[in-house]
Amino acid sequence: MNLSSRQLKAFLTLVEERHFTRAARRCHLTQPAFSALIQSLEDALGVRLFDRSTRRVELTPEGRHFRRSAPRLLNDMEALVGEMRELASKRRGRVAVAALPSLAAGWLPRIYAAYSAQYPGVELSLHDALLEPCLQQVREGAVDMALAAQGRDMGGLSAEPLCEDLFYLVCRRDHALATERAVELKALRGQRMIHLGKGSSIRQSLSSHAALDAMQTALEVDHLATVTGLILAGLGMSLVPGMTLFHFRHPDLSIVPLAPGSEIRRQLYLVRRDNRGLSQAATAFHELLMRERDTLAPEGKFAIRETP
Repeated sequence: MNLSSRQLKAFLTLVEERHFTRAARRCHLTQPAFSALIQSLEDALGVRLFDRSTRRVELTPEGRHFRRSAPRLLNDMEALVGEMRELASKRRGRVAVAALPSLAAGWLPRIYAAYSAQYPGVELSLHDALLEPCLQQVREGAVDMALAAQGRDMGGLSAEPLCEDLFYLVCRRDHALATERAVELKALRGQRMIHLGKGSSIRQSLSSHAALDAMQTALEVDHLATVTGLILAGLGMSLVPGMTLFHFRHPDLSIVPLAPGSEIRRQLYLVRRDNRGLSQAATAFHELLMRERDTLAPEGKFAIRETP
């Protein structure tokens, strides 16, 4: 069965006018074209809707039954078309993103503000989480995309290169390494290190470097704010990515780059489900992310990878 809003409008107009010529005029159709439209509706439904005579047009019992539902059908169809047009023009919709805490706190708020200013009718949600929970939310369809590193299992996911984030040494200003222009990893042997938990992308990026085995793990915590407090208390130092440095802007802390040849990098990606398209609203958000990714670098200190 193929019902169109045009047929429904013609039906309801004829119900009101009870006259083919007047109803056709209101629908801006010739009378033969209007009659053919009513006939096509009756053919589609398989019933006669009107009794026609030279003097009057009356609804049949089936026509009266159809009249009870036709206005609702027409309203639903017009509302649906309106909603789809709003989605297409991004006047409404929803975008859900999962992101590593360093991105969710540092870079994404400005992107969210820019997107909201351009598309105020789109609902935004942000889920800040560690690496594996970020990826799991993409797999489950709870979010449209994630800004994260690659996990141990990337089955069912595609990863679009976003950037690579250089690591820095953070220590107290009274530490012997605080005044160095750059530090080699071998200088950290035997030093007391404060690490994030093994579930974080930061820790996973560090764990692949054999030179770190010679360092002494003093404490292991889950939050960068805790790392900051522990360093300030003189309990150790830490290696952290450039995107997290805003946590460590403190007069009693020093941020030191790693020397050439000692660099540690964290690869970051925009992760989506394989073979799953994005909504119009999410596509616009993705495009904004990729346009703005050059601004990811704090103070221009880490390199941006180009998408293959």
